[in-house]
Amino acid sequence: MGSVNFRSHKAEAQVMMMGLDGAGKTTLLYKLKGHQEVETLPTIGFNVEPLEAPGHKSVILWDVGGQAQLRASWKDYLEGTEVLVYVLDSTDEARLPEAVGELKEVLKDPNMTGVPFLVLANKQEAPDALPLREIRKRLGLECFADRGWDLRACSALTGQGLPEAWKSLQALLKS
Repeated sequence: MGSVNFRSHKAEAQVMMMGLDGAGKTTLLYKLKGHQEVETLPTIGFNVEPLEAPGHKSVILWDVGGQAQLRASWKDYLEGTEVLVYVLDSTDEARLPEAVGELKEVLKDPNMTGVPFLVLANKQEAPDALPLREIRKRLGLECFADRGWDLRACSALTGQGLPEAWKSLQALLKS
């Protein structure tokens, strides 16, 4: 399968959103689009939505399915990526090592050389969510000094942290 690359205007940035299944990628996408509540199903393939904010660069956000059988095709979406948004489920401590491994695999792809990334620690509203400090420690992101990155806590359900995540994404697009 060839790579998937879509750009309708130079003023739009191509942003890939990836993460394990159940991390909340699609819910985050539609919350960023301004929808209050969206019932989602596991994403087979991808969802693509334009996101615009006054005074900021427009974004075409690709929400790529995260089931194990779909991850082998993630590489097909990376060409032309300007920023990677990687979503973690902060309540799924058992799968955190798997999520970290998949993130590192994506970042090793030749199309991702120097591409900045934003890790969103989703589901922070849950009482059993790992705190951001613990997630930062376990991710070991300091090894990616060759590129810009940020880690933000958020909740796709409540919208907590999403304005800060959007600002971080815009800053990474400028880097």
